[in-house]
Amino acid sequence: MSTRELPGRGERVADWFDGRLGIHTLGRKYLRKVFPDHWSFLLGEICLYSFVVLILTGVYLTLFFHPSMNEVTYHGSYVPLNGVRMSEAYASTLDISFDVRGGLLMRQVHHWAALVFIAGMLTHMMRHFFTGSFRKPREVNWVFGWSLLLLALFEGLFGYSLPDDLLSGTGMRFVNGALLSVPVVGTYLSMFLFGGEYPGHDIVARFYSLHILVIPGIMAALVVAHLILVVYHKHTQFAGAGRTERNVVGTPFMPVYLAKAGGFFFLVFGALALMAAVASINPVWSYGPYRADQVSTGAQPDWYLGFAEGLVRIMPGWEITLWGHTLVLGVLIPIVVFPLLLVLIGVYPFVEARVTGDKGEHHLLDRPRNRPVRTGIGAAWISLYLVLLAGGGNDIVATRLHLSINTVTWAIRIAVLVVPVAVFVVTRRICLGLQLQDRERVLHGRETGVIKRLPHGEYVEVHEPLSQAQLHTLTAHERPGELVRHEPRGNPR
Repeated sequence: MSTRELPGRGERVADWFDGRLGIHTLGRKYLRKVFPDHWSFLLGEICLYSFVVLILTGVYLTLFFHPSMNEVTYHGSYVPLNGVRMSEAYASTLDISFDVRGGLLMRQVHHWAALVFIAGMLTHMMRHFFTGSFRKPREVNWVFGWSLLLLALFEGLFGYSLPDDLLSGTGMRFVNGALLSVPVVGTYLSMFLFGGEYPGHDIVARFYSLHILVIPGIMAALVVAHLILVVYHKHTQFAGAGRTERNVVGTPFMPVYLAKAGGFFFLVFGALALMAAVASINPVWSYGPYRADQVSTGAQPDWYLGFAEGLVRIMPGWEITLWGHTLVLGVLIPIVVFPLLLVLIGVYPFVEARVTGDKGEHHLLDRPRNRPVRTGIGAAWISLYLVLLAGGGNDIVATRLHLSINTVTWAIRIAVLVVPVAVFVVTRRICLGLQLQDRERVLHGRETGVIKRLPHGEYVEVHEPLSQAQLHTLTAHERPGELVRHEPRGNPR
């Protein structure tokens, strides 16, 4: 008579959880999920891993930072500021930098991770834009990603302002000026945000709560929702042999992709640590504590908000008076245009679907050349962003290049109107040219560089036929509707 072995403790624990959470069923379904193997998909992972590093280093920094604007006299390791009156926030930032073991490294890892996080999100988002992965059924996930980018901009601003140094204080004066330019309610908004007359006594504590609690909580929820929808909708992939709208070709999550993802996380973490160790960033001790009657020389925001400052710097100082109220158009117009530039990208998937009449589901990615109008719009948006970023540093550009700041400002004003249009036209023509090149390759094959003389004396270049896989990659796309419609020739009106 055979006896049945009793299950081990580990098996009993696994059975207990499976009976209540369905872990075995979920694992069997999702641990073998297939992920496409393409370098561009790593951009999203850079964002995710940078966010994890931000959380880890942020938790460490909260243990030593004091979010208070109460004035104290500094007595610490940084001798040049000994005896100087400053806020507790600034004093604790100096203590973190000079007196807490590993504090300066953590500060710099945190700051570099923030810059890489936003840069990764912008690059990741533009990859999705140019390849059309935002199309049905992924419009909602696009909005989630766009919301993460928007929140990250303000999260960076709030974190940048916490040390209460002269550079971040100059940025706060910029924010206060933008609020005051809002008609009718501008003064009330400023008083509410700063807790009284600028600079008030509550701004650091309020930004601290937003920076470590409210916005990170919303962002974490959006990240989880974003990843859930990625799994639910399955990954997009580029056209190729064996790839269709109904399958995904790649490697399984467990164990191949998990091993790659784990290794890549440590690569990202190591790169951020290396940058923080060898490249100084935001040395607040060089700026000194914030005082409302002083401005930091060469004050520049972090790169991701430079375009917003560029809008203000290049805008003429127009003012009009209506019904006894002065409207400062030189500031009001830029703060209206700033969100519109972001909204333009956020709503684009819905505009394209509406104009082109595209209602089908898409799981294969577009090659940017096959969507010349969309690619031109994306390139024009990036060019406008870069021009405005240069406008945000017009004083630095002028001094470095030994030019008049008026000359630089006027050049950027003209470029804002001319460059995006020129970039759109050129990009669209390049895409059409690349389409013709693909057509020639499909019809005649690849140029080999081998010259052959025919019996009648003519010299021709030998072409090598493309493989079936290459032909499939070049031809496996629909002829899409474009945002610019052309009237058929000979069609009477």
